[in-house]
Amino acid sequence: MPVITLPLSQPFSLDQTLGCGQVFRWDRAPDGTWMGIVDSHIIRIRQEGQKLRFSGAPTDFIRHYFSLDVDLAPILASIDNDPVIHTAIAQCQGLRLVRQPPWECTISYICSTNSNIPTIRRRIASLAEQFGQPVESAGGTFYTFPEPSCITCKGHDGLTVCRLGYRQPYVYGTSCTVTDVECWEDTIRRLPHEDARKELMKLHGIGPKAADCILLFAFQKYEAFPVDVWIRRIMQEHYLPELATGAPLTTREYDTIRTFAREHFGGYCGWAQEYLYAGRLV
Repeated sequence: MPVITLPLSQPFSLDQTLGCGQVFRWDRAPDGTWMGIVDSHIIRIRQEGQKLRFSGAPTDFIRHYFSLDVDLAPILASIDNDPVIHTAIAQCQGLRLVRQPPWECTISYICSTNSNIPTIRRRIASLAEQFGQPVESAGGTFYTFPEPSCITCKGHDGLTVCRLGYRQPYVYGTSCTVTDVECWEDTIRRLPHEDARKELMKLHGIGPKAADCILLFAFQKYEAFPVDVWIRRIMQEHYLPELATGAPLTTREYDTIRTFAREHFGGYCGWAQEYLYAGRLV
């Protein structure tokens, strides 16, 4: 297997990165090997100290996907400005944001609303199996994530088998809207953060949290700060005690949290969000 030797100055934790909930199509074997499909690459990867052993994709692809080309030290230094985030960084040392394929990420986060991770994984796997292309490997058959035209080819009712619930018309509607994935991706990538956010929220089923996740994980707009129930709780407990408790999250409260995060953590507040989120269970 090819090997990437990680410099000591650039910490990386494969388990933290793939196990923190930012991606949904990876599985960890008992021996510590992770296996997943990204685009058409069936990747097996294992970390042994400062070495990454992998197969299924070129070295440059692995480096790019896992953000190994990102200098982590200045990012963490810029957000490490209070005891809470300092503890989260120490607990989750080596956590990096992966660069997810934007179209797959978009549909994944539509499927994620009001759901737990096992259910999200099931929905995404079902979409891939029903509408993606099979890719054979020694570990079995995997499926690429389907293009919009593949999702819409059987009409709205063709999605029923995937058991998406109320998200079904959202997935179908967004797939009808994004007919040219490359053009759509280029448009979002070129837009300033707030304009890109507004553009994403024009799509069916994309609310503030899903839009911020997509901007952060697929478009590397690191000023995005997704707010879910866990982040809201952390922010209320440690940073914004004036926030309401027990009531549904309003748009106004969401904007209060993300504005504070941008001011408090700076332009890499999205990295702070992921460390705070991952650190809650450590």
